Amino acid sequence: MNALQQQPSGLRQLELRLQQDLSWLEWPAKSWVPPREVAGQPVTDVVVVGAGMCGLAAAAAIKGLGISSLLVLDKAPAGREGPWVTYARMETLRSPKQLTGPALGLPALTFRAWYEAQFGSEAWEALGKIPRQQWMEYLVWYRKVLDLPVRNEVELVAVTPGPDDLLTLRLREAGGEREILARHLVLATGRDGLGGSWVPPIVSGIGRSLWAHSADEIDFAALAGKRVGVVGAGASAMDNAAEALERGAASLDLFVRRKDLPRINKFTGIGSQGVVHGFAGLPDDWKWRFLDYAMKAQTPPPRDSTLRVSRHPQARFHLGSPIESLVERDGHLVLTTAKGAYPLDFLIMATGFSVDLGVRGELAAVAPFIRFWKDRYAPPAGIDNAELANAPDLGPGFEFQEREPGTCPALSLIHCFNYPAMLSHGKLSGDIPAVSEGAQRLARGIARALFVADRKAHYEALVGFDAPELLGDEWTDADAPAAEPRDRVIA
Repeated sequence: MNALQQQPSGLRQLELRLQQDLSWLEWPAKSWVPPREVAGQPVTDVVVVGAGMCGLAAAAAIKGLGISSLLVLDKAPAGREGPWVTYARMETLRSPKQLTGPALGLPALTFRAWYEAQFGSEAWEALGKIPRQQWMEYLVWYRKVLDLPVRNEVELVAVTPGPDDLLTLRLREAGGEREILARHLVLATGRDGLGGSWVPPIVSGIGRSLWAHSADEIDFAALAGKRVGVVGAGASAMDNAAEALERGAASLDLFVRRKDLPRINKFTGIGSQGVVHGFAGLPDDWKWRFLDYAMKAQTPPPRDSTLRVSRHPQARFHLGSPIESLVERDGHLVLTTAKGAYPLDFLIMATGFSVDLGVRGELAAVAPFIRFWKDRYAPPAGIDNAELANAPDLGPGFEFQEREPGTCPALSLIHCFNYPAMLSHGKLSGDIPAVSEGAQRLARGIARALFVADRKAHYEALVGFDAPELLGDEWTDADAPAAEPRDRVIA
């Protein structure tokens, strides 16, 4: 029997082992949240929006704590959630293969276990980094083996404070819209979860047929034989440049504002469980100081991604070349820097994402009340940082907080489990290394909030519980007078 024939049985054995582990751990815990209805409409305890890696990890952690009224929504078709097979264009993940990611402390739920079950330990040892499409296959398996309640091709259109300390969620599905009620909402919506793609104002007025953001759908096959430009120096810039080159771009000009590429990934140097669990406990000044320094040092693109570009002779790196002008001329672009003018047929802006609630129509009803760091914190002189200033100021369970107390209490029911949570909680909700720890912190916060909200019902259950542990015949009171034998009692 060859290796390919052995794969299904190996994976099945792993699944059986995982189910045994979950059984021994009593996972999921018994359901304990009292069911609710409002005017005959059932209430969902937790709705997670986003079924990518963070959303799946969050849902698994929530389900594991016995919160069974749970729903996960994603607007993408099944198998296309998150960036992995859409706008992520790297060949492999950037994280080391041994990181356990969303496994929640369960060895049989790790990527390594999934991989070795199919391909063996020798193949694992030979593996460099994880191919991104294979990571997506693992996440599809993760969702299946944990039986997570995901509904695809469903979009959150609006969230509004509803009756009885609930949220009303308007959903678009199958061409129509409907409303559901929820007690908590988790936004596991990725890098652009509180905004969208950011591009410099210089592209304003340029026809969209001539440029795209790196997170857009791009027809790279149509770029064969074309002069392509990429703006940026990060990993996504390299990935998009490489994709264009590999699809036959005639030339590739990479424009980098800095005079040199960053060389050192600073956060890698201090990665530890101390950072994972300790960052949220730092004073505000220190949170800001850590992240401001790391952001300004910038994260270098991976070496493999950079070599993937530079091995093409038609690729040119332009360092110290911020854009001075960009004009449309005779059906193409002319991009000008201090070093010259460059005719281009297409330009890709690998310029990242920004927090901008104005483009998140689903949050329009609550957005004016959300507190951001800029609303309550002024950094020391010299370390201003607009990206950090626009980060949401979150509570201990990733929940939004009110800018003005009392103006929108329902914000405490909405949890921001996406990349912009980093300043409040550290890197727990956007990257592979600590997503399990982030998901567990989120789940515990929601469980605590649900129990506190239902305290009256739980107290009544405590008082009303009357199943006896002892029946009264398990002991004899040594100090009680002995009873007369029944046959000597005189009527």
